Amino acid sequence: MDKVPLTIKGFAALEEELKQRQQVERPRIIQAIAEARALGDLSENAEYHAAKEAQSLNEGRILELESLISRAEVIDITKLSGDRIKFGAIVKLVDEDTEEEKTYQIVGEPEADVRSGRVSVASPIARALMGKTIGDTVEVSTPGGGKSYEVVGVQFGV
Repeated sequence: MDKVPLTIKGFAALEEELKQRQQVERPRIIQAIAEARALGDLSENAEYHAAKEAQSLNEGRILELESLISRAEVIDITKLSGDRIKFGAIVKLVDEDTEEEKTYQIVGEPEADVRSGRVSVASPIARALMGKTIGDTVEVSTPGGGKSYEVVGVQFGV
C-alpha cells in the first residue's frame, strides 16, 4: 500500500477524529437505533432508517481513518530546511498577472484545505512548485486556465 505523507499536526487531527467517531459518535448512533426500534414497525420508521444511514457513514469513515493512520508517513516539518520547495514548505507566491500575493503550505492530501492555505502535495500547484527556489517562475494549469507565479519565499519549521 502507498504511504500517505502527513505532518505531525495532520496525523494528530486524524487520530482525534477517529477517537471522536469511535468513542462518541458510535455509541450515540447505537442509542438512536435502539430508540427508533422501540417505536415499532421498522419498515416505515424514518428515524430508524436515518440512524442506520448515519451508522453506515460513520463506520465507513472509521475504516477510512484507520487505513490512513496505518499508512501514514509522519514527517516532522520542524526539522526540515533548505531553499528548495518540498513537502512541508510554506511558499509565498506572487501571481504574475494580478501581483496578488498568496501563501501556501504543502501538506498531505487528508489535511489539505485551500481556504486555510494548505494544499495537497498531489495538487497541480504543489507538483509545479516541487524543487523550485526563490526567484523561479512556475506555470500552473488550473480549471480556469494557466496561471503564472513567481516564488518569493520558502520557509520551513513553522
